[in-house]
Amino acid sequence: MSAYIIVDVEITDRARFDEYAKSVPPTLAGYGGRFLARGGKTENLEGKWQPQRVVVIEFESYERAKQWWASEEYRAPKQLRQSAAITNMIVVAGV
Repeated sequence: MSAYIIVDVEITDRARFDEYAKSVPPTLAGYGGRFLARGGKTENLEGKWQPQRVVVIEFESYERAKQWWASEEYRAPKQLRQSAAITNMIVVAGV
């Protein structure tokens, strides 16, 4: 069953974040991850959520999504993102 990592990012250091964004795609390949949305236009339809930058990544399973997030390949990019942005991130199982 597919799973999705959903991220809301508030960028605090554009140069460092751009470096991060370039480093992520190669880390996804070995885990079957693919971007479904990556910073495109957003619009609030209900509630108070005002996302800054939304990213949605699809994986073949919940376990693979978590393995990618905890992987050695993603460790350095994750640290870079954490130094360049305020992030809210969840993983959700598909149906």
